[in-house]
Amino acid sequence: MPGPILIFSTPIAPAEVLRLADLWFGDMVKFVVDLGARRIALGGELHADAEERLLDAGGRQEDLWGGNYYPGRPAGERVEFTALINIRPSQGNRSMELLDPELRAQVGALALALIEGGR
Repeated sequence: MPGPILIFSTPIAPAEVLRLADLWFGDMVKFVVDLGARRIALGGELHADAEERLLDAGGRQEDLWGGNYYPGRPAGERVEFTALINIRPSQGNRSMELLDPELRAQVGALALALIEGGR
């Protein structure tokens, strides 16, 4: 049975981040941020699953970007901007990695605020 995917717009407790990471990968948890609604979907096996949950909750495709969060890594190395859902030639991103520095900064800032803001 798949693990839960949580959607939230306020900081999550650190213990919950670790629990979600433990459910699938142990050292990492997948996330999709919704820049328009300023929220995040955290958990699950595939970024596409979290993306679908955000779309079902009223998110817009162009606002959704995926990545991975590694709670055990040093600060500055915890967020990885790689996900299949990031391949968007129509938005100028032809790679799994989110390449635009400004967009990376926005995604990273929101992810860290919601994931690490609970510390």
